[in-house]
Amino acid sequence: MNWQIECTAMLFDMDGTLVDSTPCIEGLWRRWAVRQHLDPDYVMQHVHGRRGIETIALVAPHLDAAAEVALLLAEEARTLDGTVAIAGAAEFLALLHPEQWAVVTSAPRSIALAKLAYAGLPTPLHIISADDVSQGKPHPEAFLKGAALFNLAPQQCVAFEDALSGVQSAQAAGIPVIALTSSHSKAQLSHAAQVIDNYHALTLQIGAKMVISATQ
Repeated sequence: MNWQIECTAMLFDMDGTLVDSTPCIEGLWRRWAVRQHLDPDYVMQHVHGRRGIETIALVAPHLDAAAEVALLLAEEARTLDGTVAIAGAAEFLALLHPEQWAVVTSAPRSIALAKLAYAGLPTPLHIISADDVSQGKPHPEAFLKGAALFNLAPQQCVAFEDALSGVQSAQAAGIPVIALTSSHSKAQLSHAAQVIDNYHALTLQIGAKMVISATQ
């Protein structure tokens, strides 16, 4: 099936979308769950695509979420081993001008920049992080702020996401979504505009607008 999407700017989630830090993230949260006497599998159902403070509020509302997040972030900064770029991400980003793309992530800015650098990906000129929003994904605030970085209407952008909460966030903002199957199956992501396994599936034409296309 052939498809194409036009846009003026691209908004990329980070974890599971530009970098695969699954070993780091899952190990971090599973260790935390055990320390807190919680079911690690239950906790992991709420981790992907959310800010840590919102995950903790969901799974352990009795804890001081801000204090727990501070401890988790300190641990995460020390445990980036195993973090790698998603297949084709480096080559795809290399086609773009720095003013054509941004990172829109649920991670804090410092962690996001550290992971991108560790995976060998470029430092984004524009980034919306957990530090920049009052309501995390699936609320649309992050992606609305991402479009605003370029002074564009949301419909002029395309979002790349892997988590269901991220897809919902972008769609609530009015932004078409290309979803990657890093965290969920194609069936689970079927409500996204398009679903890909990685960036090798894509072709990019850059003119007055960018045209993303694929043959699948």
